[in-house]
Amino acid sequence: MAAARRGRVGDPRAGFRRDAGEPGPAVPQGLIRAARKNGQLNLAGRDLSEVPANVWRINLDIPEEAHQNLSFGAADRWWEQTDLTKLILASNKLQCLSEDVRLLPALTVLDVHDNQLTSIPSAIGFLENLQKLNFSHNKLKNIPEELTQLRHLKSLLLQHNELSHLPDGFGQLISLEELDLSNNQLSTIPSSFASLTSLVRLNLAHNQLKNLPAEISAMKSLKQLDCTKNQLETIPSELASMASLEQLYLRKNKLQYLPEFPSCKLLKELHVGENQIEVLSAEHLKHLNSLCVLELRDNKLKSLPDEITLLQGLERLDLTNNDISSLPCALGNLPQLKLLALEGNPLRTIRRDMLQKGTQELLKYLRSKIQDDITSLNEGSPVTAMTLPSESRINIHAITALKVLEYSEKRAAVIPDEIFNAVGSNSVTTVNFSKNQLNEIPKRIVELKESVCDVNLGFNKLSSISLELCVLHKLTHLDIRNNFLTSLPEEMEALIRLQIINLCFNRFKIFPNVLYRIPTLETILLSNNQVGSIDPLQIRKMDKLGTLDLQNNDLLQVPPELGNCVNLRTLLLEGNPFRTPRGAILAKGTAAVLEYLRSRIPT
Repeated sequence: MAAARRGRVGDPRAGFRRDAGEPGPAVPQGLIRAARKNGQLNLAGRDLSEVPANVWRINLDIPEEAHQNLSFGAADRWWEQTDLTKLILASNKLQCLSEDVRLLPALTVLDVHDNQLTSIPSAIGFLENLQKLNFSHNKLKNIPEELTQLRHLKSLLLQHNELSHLPDGFGQLISLEELDLSNNQLSTIPSSFASLTSLVRLNLAHNQLKNLPAEISAMKSLKQLDCTKNQLETIPSELASMASLEQLYLRKNKLQYLPEFPSCKLLKELHVGENQIEVLSAEHLKHLNSLCVLELRDNKLKSLPDEITLLQGLERLDLTNNDISSLPCALGNLPQLKLLALEGNPLRTIRRDMLQKGTQELLKYLRSKIQDDITSLNEGSPVTAMTLPSESRINIHAITALKVLEYSEKRAAVIPDEIFNAVGSNSVTTVNFSKNQLNEIPKRIVELKESVCDVNLGFNKLSSISLELCVLHKLTHLDIRNNFLTSLPEEMEALIRLQIINLCFNRFKIFPNVLYRIPTLETILLSNNQVGSIDPLQIRKMDKLGTLDLQNNDLLQVPPELGNCVNLRTLLLEGNPFRTPRGAILAKGTAAVLEYLRSRIPT
């Protein structure tokens, strides 16, 4: 009797009870009803060993309650149900997925992570709307070819499985932006990876890779590549041409040397700890202008090159457990360095108690040693009463060894001739005259035109750019922020190698027209001016331009055609008085802003 009572119609627990013979706990009818309305069903952590058939048939079968209720209110119109678009089956005990998954063709998200799956049903190929697929933390041994038909898939997570190979057709996943294959047993990567040109993040960590295919360099959108803990002995030289790469993890491999990175101008983090690298040369460093983190711990380095000071943006340098016995004193001049880790090196020139005082004290100590080095270099010409005061401050070591002409933070209205005289026959690549009180660009800078490629005149009182600057034909990086500039001369068009220009904190009211005619420009920083408009058609022609910073200007509107400038990876517009795009769209990042602008182009 009791059993009969429990089973009668109207039992409030009826929708939550497991039918006889149904495997694992049942799915509450309340969840099913809600899923028909909102298109989302979350069955995570329900101890399921099998997916109930009514889940696969959720949009096909007439719901049970329809037979029991003959008068429908607005909330009960089951025939107006929404197709299931999101299904979460994570953290259960599933050992297989039914081919009935094909009955949910509207799915955009399928999350089956943390189960005991050994295979993926071939019917997965029918889910052509899938954008995110998570099969991580299972026991998969292979991937069906049918999965490679999912042309709209943006995120594929397969980490922590037992995969030893991938289907050759992997390159057909042309929309893929995120791919995680870490913690598997892969020994090779298909060459078809070259077709994954939309991929932004690729994780291959904790596998058995002995090499990377050169084709990987075709991934033009890749920003993050993680190859930690493999068996890599070399890195293909083609990797150095990946211009979008921002983070590269090569830790715990068998590398004996680093490749050079001539095109990786945006690389911010390079992690190569726990390898067998013995040499770090100037060639490895000279192109890494954007590097913030350099991690070299647990290698076999014996020294650091003086050119380490070219990494002006470096914030973290980890040299723990190497064979370094001395450091270049110029390391103390890295302006952004916040962490310098040196434990486990046989340093002879720095006392142990100094190492324990922390990074800032150590850098201060290294800076104090620079003057000693300069004095010893100039022992043959001691300072006398006839020596000009400025001459005693000329850093000869910087000119000869680092090719840097430095005369900054002197509050000087002019650059003394002695500074230029000190260059002599040396070729100087970097000039730093920042943080002075210059009213005009020193005319003698023209003497450096055959070699100089980086000029910093920031934080001065310049109100115009003289033609001397326009003949520096090898210039690639120009920093003239924090001055009084309102325009740029048309003659700057001659700077045919210029890649980066920083014009922040000046007095520009219009976007300098000459910049449109410098096709090599990759970065334009123009924040904190008074610019009122931009020409999207001209910007679209600048096919190398990846970063455009227009924050805190006077833009009253953003032209929708700017959305067609698809080469822009970073577009910063905050702090302007325009009403659209709204702040919520700006916060989503450049891709979202460009997509929004394109949607507003009149047809």
